[in-house]
Amino acid sequence: MVKMTKVEGKRDVNDKVTLYALSTCIWCKKTKQLLDDLGIPYEFIYVNELSSQDKNEAIQEMGKYNPGGNFPTLVINDVKVIVGYKKEQIERELS
Repeated sequence: MVKMTKVEGKRDVNDKVTLYALSTCIWCKKTKQLLDDLGIPYEFIYVNELSSQDKNEAIQEMGKYNPGGNFPTLVINDVKVIVGYKKEQIERELS
């Protein structure tokens, strides 16, 4: 598994939240900002900033949840997947 960056958040929630993102993607930045604004602890990775080997591994991991490979891909508790910036759905799932 590729090393993720942890964001502590301000809320104590039981959800495991993982964000696969690109550093150059505005929708990825908006999703990350929304998680920060909600105070949600999460892990994220900027796939485009990885070495070739790690990038392939991250894309393969993400592909288990989102075979289309679109960004951002938000995974909640390894079962719920939200692809794209869907503010209302993210808020509903994590509130």
